[in-house]
Amino acid sequence: MFGKIAFLGSGETSLAGGRIFESLVKDLDHAPKIAIMETTAGFELNSPLVAQKVGDYLSKRLQNYVPQIHIIPARKRGTEFSPDNPAILAPLLSADLIFMGPGSPTYAVRQLKNSLAWDIIRARHRRGTALVFASAATIAISAHTLPVYEIFKVGEDIHFKEGLDLFKDFGLPLSFIPHWNNAEGGADLDTSRCFVGRERFDIWRAQLPPNQTIIGLDEHTGIILDFETQKCRISGVSSVTICDGKETKIYPAGEEFNLAELGTLKTPDADEGISNAAFEFLRNAPEPELDSLPPTEVQQLAESRQKARANKDFAKSDQLRDQINALGWDLRDTSNGQELVKKD
Repeated sequence: MFGKIAFLGSGETSLAGGRIFESLVKDLDHAPKIAIMETTAGFELNSPLVAQKVGDYLSKRLQNYVPQIHIIPARKRGTEFSPDNPAILAPLLSADLIFMGPGSPTYAVRQLKNSLAWDIIRARHRRGTALVFASAATIAISAHTLPVYEIFKVGEDIHFKEGLDLFKDFGLPLSFIPHWNNAEGGADLDTSRCFVGRERFDIWRAQLPPNQTIIGLDEHTGIILDFETQKCRISGVSSVTICDGKETKIYPAGEEFNLAELGTLKTPDADEGISNAAFEFLRNAPEPELDSLPPTEVQQLAESRQKARANKDFAKSDQLRDQINALGWDLRDTSNGQELVKKD
């Protein structure tokens, strides 16, 4: 059973976003387990706070469902917080919902392409886990990625980059553009089409291979793909635009249309396109007992202690260790870095 997939043009912590999250967990017969990927914002110094903001919002918004929320600090390859490090990916194994949101689309692609984390996310979706992508993450999972910052901020020539291509195994060449109706530039500057403007967007789209479908997501508006009913539902305050190169259709909030309107859907096998490493991880790793996983507060204290030690502020390091101990966890320094162990 494939999980639902939701895309938000913006506003994951808004009323519109909250309604989409609730629609994806309300029918579960247990407290929802939610994993929040930090990768998209992993280049930012405050990336834990970016992810935690979403976690805090969901804890409050979904409090009636008593969610269990875990931040996945898969920030950068070649570090202990790599998306190829199985130790930090364990909560994905039992997640009912996985979220990825704001940050840099091209950074996310570089970190997740052919990674263990991305293969696990795709495999979990094919086993029923719901996925939610917002803002930059919607661009990153596209067949072709719009390099927003590179064009809008740096001034690079208009070009596209290969994306994570979530729907490749489904036979659907889909690319997503959030902030479709952005109007922050006012009358002086067109900031629609995710800030690059309609003129530059049209040039970008003309560079894509033929038969590509573009899905434009208005702000505070989303689309939910339901593979069981074969329907797409629009939720939020505005509309979603579908451009398949032949015609453009606009669907306002509240409407539904057939999933087939996005193209001829192929149903992949559960492990089609998934790496052997991910398959073995999924098959052999035990379902994690979430009580044995350090909560977000403890993870953040451990990261602060690591920074304090790097800065040789040993007094603060000891203070943070005491705080971690008071929360019921032992912090051990090993040759592979810090290790958190729950006290008996």
